[in-house]
Amino acid sequence: MTKTFWGLVKISPVAVVATFFAANSALAAEVNEQVTTVGQLSQESNNMSQVTSVSQFSDVQPTDWAFQALQSLVERYGCIAGYPNGTYRGNRALTRYEFAAGLNACLDRVNELIATATADLVTKQDLATLQRLQEEFSAELATLRGRVDSLEARTATLEAQQFSTTTKLVGEAIFNVSQAFGDRVAVRDGLTPSAKLESNTTFSDRVRLNLYSSFTGKDQLQIRLNAGNIVSNSTVTGTNQSRLGYDGGSTNAVEIDKINYAFNFSDAIRIKVDASGAELYENVNTFNPDFSSSGRGALSRYGRFSPIYRQGAKGAGLTFTYSPQKSPISFSAAYLASNANNPTPSNGVFDGSNTIFGQLSFKPSQAFNIGFTYARSYQTTPNLFDSTGSAFANNPFGGSRTESNNYGVEATFQPSSKLTVGGWAGYTTADSLTGARRDADFFYWGATLGVKDFGRQGNVLGVIFGQPPKVTGGSVGKEGGTTYHLEGLYKVKVSDNIAVTPGLLVIFNPENNDSNDNVYVGTLRTTFTF
Repeated sequence: MTKTFWGLVKISPVAVVATFFAANSALAAEVNEQVTTVGQLSQESNNMSQVTSVSQFSDVQPTDWAFQALQSLVERYGCIAGYPNGTYRGNRALTRYEFAAGLNACLDRVNELIATATADLVTKQDLATLQRLQEEFSAELATLRGRVDSLEARTATLEAQQFSTTTKLVGEAIFNVSQAFGDRVAVRDGLTPSAKLESNTTFSDRVRLNLYSSFTGKDQLQIRLNAGNIVSNSTVTGTNQSRLGYDGGSTNAVEIDKINYAFNFSDAIRIKVDASGAELYENVNTFNPDFSSSGRGALSRYGRFSPIYRQGAKGAGLTFTYSPQKSPISFSAAYLASNANNPTPSNGVFDGSNTIFGQLSFKPSQAFNIGFTYARSYQTTPNLFDSTGSAFANNPFGGSRTESNNYGVEATFQPSSKLTVGGWAGYTTADSLTGARRDADFFYWGATLGVKDFGRQGNVLGVIFGQPPKVTGGSVGKEGGTTYHLEGLYKVKVSDNIAVTPGLLVIFNPENNDSNDNVYVGTLRTTFTF
C-alpha cells in the first residue's frame, strides 16, 4: 500500500521513514560513534557539509530506489549532510540513536523554514508525520541530548585541566639492581692484574622526562630532563667494557640534558637542530631495533649499537635526512660539535672537537636493511669510541689531539615477524696532531639475535656477541689479546608500561689483555614508561 508523501513521490510508508532518516545517517553515525570520545564530536561534525544537489554524492545514482526521495529532501528542505569525501553511504545500517539524530536535524530545519517565512514549503501532512515520529523517538532524542550535554561538559573540563595544547609529557624510570663479579681488577694490555675485584650489590635509578611540543603537526621540539645515580661498573672492574647502557650520575641531580628541534623541509627532507645533548644514535637509523634503546634494549653500553654512532656525542649540531617516498635508498648527514657552547680557544662550533657524519641506507624490503656509514672526527680530548673499547683504544696517543676516520657497515635481517638478526663491523684510522706524530688502526664488530614473543606476547629474548674496539696496528703497535663481549637478556613485558629485564654480561679478556680474568655483570632492570 502506498500514499503520497509531501505531494512529491509515491512510495511506501516504510520507504519514507527509511529514506528520511537515512538522509541524515552520515551526521547521525558521526554523533553515535563519537559521542563517547571527548573532544572529537565538534571536530567531526564540522567536517560534515550540507549538499545542495543530490548529484554531489559520488555513490548515489539516478537508478537507486531512493534517488527521487533524496533529491526531494535536498531541493525542498536542504536536510541532508554528507561525508567530507563526498559520499552518502546510503546502504549502511541505521541505529535508533542515528534515527533520532536525523529526525532532530530535520525538525530544526523545518523550524528554520517556518521562522524565515517559508512555511508554505511545509504541508500539514509533513508536520503531522514529523510530529508522530518525534513522539515515537522522544526517549532516544532525550537520551542523545543528555549524552551530548555530558560530552560537552567533559570536553570543557579536559580543556580547562590539560597541561598544554602543544606539549606532551613522556616519562621513563629505570630501577636497576646490579653486581659485578670476577677475580682481579682488569688492567691494560702488557700489565699483570693484581688487585682483587671487590663489588657490592647496588640498587640505583635513572629517571627521564621528555617534553615534546609540536606547533605545526609536522615538527617537534624536545626538552629532556634527566636524573640518575647509576655508578659505572668500571669503578670496581677496571674496564669500561663492563659498563651498562644507561649508567651515569651519582646524586640524582636533575638537569636539562637534551634540547632539539626537528621539522620537515619538504616531504622528503627532515632537519634536526640540536642545541645540546646531540647524539647521532637518536638522529639516524642504527640498524639494531631490538636493542638500541637504553631503557628497553641492551643492558650493556656496547650491545646497543655500533660505536660509530657515538662520535660527536653530547654537543650541538645539525642533522639532515633525505628519504624520498617509495625509494629504498635514504641518506643522512650531520655536523656535531661537542663543545659548541664554549667560547674559549680550541672550542666553539668550528674550532673545537667536532664530527662530520654521513650514512647511506638501503632498504630493498621490509625484512632487510643495510647501512654504510662514515664519520670524520677531531677530538681535543681523545675518547675515540666514547668508552666502549679498551682504554688504550679510546686514547692511543696519551692525550694528544686526535683526528680519526671511521668506516662502518650495519645490517638488520628479519626472516619473520618474531626473529631479528643484526650486526655491525667498523674500521678506524687515527692520527695524533700534537706532540710526536703517530697513527693507529682499530677494528670492532658485533652480532645480535632477537626473538620476539618468546614465552609470551611482548617478551624479547636477546643474545649479543662481539669484539669491542681494539688497536690492531699502526706506529703505536697493537694490543696482544682480544676482548669478546657476550650478553644474554630476557625482556619480560609485565604490562604496556612496565618491563622487567634480567640479564648477564660476560667480558672475556677485558682490556684486550689475555692476562685479565673474565668479568661478569648480573643485572635486573625494571623500566616504567608513562
